[in-house]
Amino acid sequence: MLPQRSVAGVAQDELLDPKELADADSCFCEFNGVDLHHKISRPPLEEEDVKGGIRAIPTVLLHGFGASAFSWDRVMQPLARVVMADVLAFDRPAFGLTSRTSAASSGLNPYSMIFSVLATLFFIDRLASEKKGAKALLIGHSAGCFVAVETYLKDPEKVAALVLVSPAIFAPLSGGRSIGKENGAPENRILRFFKALADIRTQLVLVIFIVLKALRDMAGSLFARALTAFLQSTQALMLVRMIVDKFGISAIRVSWFEPSKITDYVIQGYTKPLKAKGWERAFLEYTLALLTVSSSKKPPLSERLAHISCPVLIITGDSDRVVPAWNAKRLSLSIPGSSFEVIEECGHLPHEEKAEEFLMIVERFLRREFAVSDQPQSINAPAT
Repeated sequence: MLPQRSVAGVAQDELLDPKELADADSCFCEFNGVDLHHKISRPPLEEEDVKGGIRAIPTVLLHGFGASAFSWDRVMQPLARVVMADVLAFDRPAFGLTSRTSAASSGLNPYSMIFSVLATLFFIDRLASEKKGAKALLIGHSAGCFVAVETYLKDPEKVAALVLVSPAIFAPLSGGRSIGKENGAPENRILRFFKALADIRTQLVLVIFIVLKALRDMAGSLFARALTAFLQSTQALMLVRMIVDKFGISAIRVSWFEPSKITDYVIQGYTKPLKAKGWERAFLEYTLALLTVSSSKKPPLSERLAHISCPVLIITGDSDRVVPAWNAKRLSLSIPGSSFEVIEECGHLPHEEKAEEFLMIVERFLRREFAVSDQPQSINAPAT
């Protein structure tokens, strides 16, 4: 099989070290043998001087699958003005410009969930140290929501609140009140029909995961060794390139309600990491970590979600085709006291497609929970 010369429009002939692709505001720091790429936005000094009595909330942003710190580009600086503290977004291993380190050469697998959790706590400590031990706000998007939740459960004393955007978390299928009813109004037949289809789809996905887990548990180390051997093969690398080339750009477009509004700037921001050496190998290592992780020692998801006691805000787009709004609603019902907001005419990326509305919802939530400010602040998102 011949090597693919271009992937999603990005030439693959001369790939570079991630640091060579850094932006002017890029930062790197070493954590457990991995150079983590991150960016920081700070509140304007003049505003901090005027509103010095406002409680500051350092914030860490956690991107979704296939994304990077770039995903938060439109909202980082406005968020820094809202929380009156540093806002940090970092690239988890396998994504963005974080170094591509082999799992075999590391004591702790950099592509594992526990690494992402510990890296998040590492950045919380860095931010909190500048604010005398203040807790941090975690804002996760899609798969980043799972990292945010796991980080809270690992060390709840370090997390002030969670904002889960288009959360890619399978909520329990049993919930409190009916999701399909609002203000006591009965469901119509069409709504019940589509809700039934959605439930069937979720059940099928869960069945697939259960079957895969059973096969993995039955095969044990033999399955792991066979899977590892395949994913480390040249054929697997070529397969990854083919898949990303065929579906990479379309995955971005399907995530927006109005894909016609996606600019070249956005496309380039998402495809830039494809210029980094070893991006496809890291992607495979990440996939391997997902497939071989054991969760047998963890309590059921419903029980773990019920243990979340910090303020939680869940935001979803009404037209999200990746993680449907009904699933985000179900998740909200599973977390005691959580707030739920729906942005209309919006897809899977509210913080990109509807940045201004996203910022207003987050600010309103923070004012209600933490009395961040007495007067509204301007949080208009910058144009891209």
